[in-house]
Amino acid sequence: METDVLGAPYERHTIDLGNDDEGPVVATLVRRRADRPSRRAVLHVHGFVDYFFQTHMADFFVERGWDFYALDLRKYGRSLLPHQTPNFTRSLTEYFPELDEAARIIREDDGHDQLLVTGHSTGGLITSLWAHARSGQGLIDGLFLNSPFFDFNLPWLIRRPLMSLVLAVSGRSPYRKMPTASLGLYGQSLHSEHHGEWTYDLAWKPILGFPVRMGWLDAIRRGQRRLRAGLAIDVPVLVACSERTFRGREWHEDARMADAVLDVDHITRWSPGLGPRVTIARFDGGMHDLTLSGKEVRTEVFRELGRWTDAFLPAPGTPDVEVPPAPEDRAGAAMVLEAAEAAVEHATSDEADDRSGTTA
Repeated sequence: METDVLGAPYERHTIDLGNDDEGPVVATLVRRRADRPSRRAVLHVHGFVDYFFQTHMADFFVERGWDFYALDLRKYGRSLLPHQTPNFTRSLTEYFPELDEAARIIREDDGHDQLLVTGHSTGGLITSLWAHARSGQGLIDGLFLNSPFFDFNLPWLIRRPLMSLVLAVSGRSPYRKMPTASLGLYGQSLHSEHHGEWTYDLAWKPILGFPVRMGWLDAIRRGQRRLRAGLAIDVPVLVACSERTFRGREWHEDARMADAVLDVDHITRWSPGLGPRVTIARFDGGMHDLTLSGKEVRTEVFRELGRWTDAFLPAPGTPDVEVPPAPEDRAGAAMVLEAAEAAVEHATSDEADDRSGTTA
């Protein structure tokens, strides 16, 4: 570990991932310890055109006694090397090795017993697929998805048959750029130099985003198809998103009060298929990254997240909740009690008779 670009108390560790067709590949694990030794940890995974800079999210968990970790995936943020195509991948499973290694470091090297994984947007899609693939291994204990990227925010005709046709034609050109509407409005809604309140590295998270490549588009499409077919994530999942989608093409203040990237109805449609224990929470006025919403909204987001973690991921050693017996169990217990009382009464009567006989 070395001091991170955010400065102390943030540290970072570079994970060597070998080479791909562009050369050496790394991922970066950022860590911030709680004030007191903790056996609980959070691992955060960012979205597309993103990296970890949301220190107020780390504050929230650290103040609640969790050690905080964030993973800048290969070719993102701290992990983006000069020879690489920003944010590019051919398959979402390419990210599994750094997720595996991050979880191993958190559990084995740093000694944590409990691990909550949080994923935003594309990170929510990636972590969902990874959590499904690692089900049954006891690797994570809970999953929080912040506006996960479960479907493209496009009309059905474009996101299904037309996209399939385009990718089939361009399948041999993975680095070819795909003409798209920019993410400029969302970027403007965030950064303090425009209409937002946040400051971050525009080289790693540019206002207009990075070009969308055919290979990346195909990787997302295949990952979404797998998710929509149904997953079997075996830990509690909290899915959170805004109440509304912003669909304007010109700047308007409403872009700071809704999801300006994804269709929130897609998120709520596909979330129940993640696994058997899924909670859905929607927030009026929430932005795409709910933790970057206006102060009142993000306060409510963190309040709900705190309630959910307390309920589904209690601290180790917390007594189990006492569950009242079902009516049929109470009836059975009453019959057993009556029988026991009758037996005691009968035994007492026999003892009395014995004493009476002895005295006579």
